[in-house]
Formats: sequence, structure tokens, C-alpha cells
Amino acid sequence: MSMATAAETDPAPFEDAMVPVPARVTGRTEEAPGVVTLTLEAPPDWAGFVPGQFNMLGLMGVGEVPISFSGDPADAGRIVHTIRAAGPVSSALAALEPGAWLMLRGPYGKGWPIDLSEGRDVIVAAGGLGLAPLRPTLYTLLAGGGRFGRVTLLYGTRSPGDILYGAEHDRWRAGMAVHVTVDHAEPGWRGNVGVVTKLFDRAEFDPARTTAFICGPEVMMRFAATGLVDRGTEPASVFVSMERNMACGIGLCGHCQLGPHFICRDGPVFDWREMRPAMAVKEL
Repeated sequence: MSMATAAETDPAPFEDAMVPVPARVTGRTEEAPGVVTLTLEAPPDWAGFVPGQFNMLGLMGVGEVPISFSGDPADAGRIVHTIRAAGPVSSALAALEPGAWLMLRGPYGKGWPIDLSEGRDVIVAAGGLGLAPLRPTLYTLLAGGGRFGRVTLLYGTRSPGDILYGAEHDRWRAGMAVHVTVDHAEPGWRGNVGVVTKLFDRAEFDPARTTAFICGPEVMMRFAATGLVDRGTEPASVFVSMERNMACGIGLCGHCQLGPHFICRDGPVFDWREMRPAMAVKEL
């Protein structure tokens, strides 16, 4: 199945893609300093999403921002987003409490081509908040019922206090290998220290029969993708999520153009063949 074929089944936005609908906040969890997970009640006629897609979330009079899904795609009644309070809009969204309302547009974009991984080993590599867009993929892989080979999560973050979804890691370990590393250890930390790519040596996978899904800071994705290709994984089997500068969600405003691509419309998920030339250019 090609990337284009996989995307044809991705849920599309509501009929008028630029008109938001109200959604009520039903839950709020503080994941790490400045990082909050909001659970929303799905609006009427919600058709669901596929891992890797995103919504535009906003507040009247404040603005809107693109936020990837971070919940279980099999749970059709709930929409889950993990948000870092980094700017005026994201900070206002992260401060919402259960019972509050926000505006929602979506889902948008092309998701991770998980079906391409059947019968293959899977590497899921995440850096920092990049674990949030990959969490729906982990849920899907865990529910795969033996469809996939060896599944491994490689996750790196700044410090132990910044680890996302820590309470779930033991459940994930029941169905996949999980390796976590931090940039800066703290007293009591007995895990790995260093960058995510150092974890490749701990993972058991056949590079020639591996599909990789990578999300995180662009420098991390570049080194992770290059490291996998150097080990023998085909560039067409390495996928990265390029969540940069998206503003309208449907490729009209041009803010997210990268070379010939509009990230929101043509991605945000791309294979490494497409992204390697652009990510090799400094400050592009």
C-alpha cells in the first residue's frame, strides 16, 4: 500500500473545513511541568481520526493552534490532546478545566501508515513532547494481535520529571520493549542518560525488515532517521512527523510550506525520502 493509498482512508474534516465546532472539556491531567492532557467530549457526527492526524484547537478572541491527537483511536467518544503551554493560545488551552468549552476544527492531515508495518519490526522513536503524537500509534500497535513483529519504543526527554505518560509505561512494556533516556539525570534516576539514538543499540530489530515512526525536535528526527538508514533500514520505511508552522490546516495560508510540500495538507507525516533533502538544509 502506498502512502497516498493509506491516506485515502484517513477521516476528513467536517463539511466546511474552516468552520469550528464547540467541544466540551471533560478531563484534565497534568503530565509534566507546563504540559497538560485535555480530554474532550466528541462533537456530534465525529468520524474519528487516525494516528498522526491533528486538530485545530482554539478559543474565541484568543486564537487557534494545531495540536496532534494523543488518545486511543478506538475510543470514538473521546478526543484527547496533550498540550504544552508555550504561547498565548496554548497557555490558555492548557489552563482550561473540565466543563469549559473550546473550538475545534479537524481532523486534518495524513497519519502514520501503520498498515505498512504488518509482519515487520517497528521502531517508535520519540523526543520530548513528540511522544504525544505517537501515543495513538502505540495503542494501535498494542491492539494489533500479533500483526506486527518486534515493537520497540525509544523515548528521550530532558529530565525524569519531563517524562510523559509515565503511569502507562509498565502497561506498554507488557506488549513491547520500552527504553527511556534523559538528557540530565536527577537523584534517584537509574535509567539511561543520553540522546535517543544511543538507545538503538539496546533495541532488537531487523533493520531490513523494520518500519520506523519518529517524532520530536527536528535535529533529533534527523539523527534518528539517519541512524536507522545507516543500519540498513530503507528510507521509504522511515517516517517523520513535520509539525511546523501550521496555521490554517488545509494548505491555504502557506505558512507551513517546506519546499514543494504544505505540511498540513501533504503531511504532517512524510517518509524520509521526501524529507531528507529539506532537512539537510540548515535553517530551512
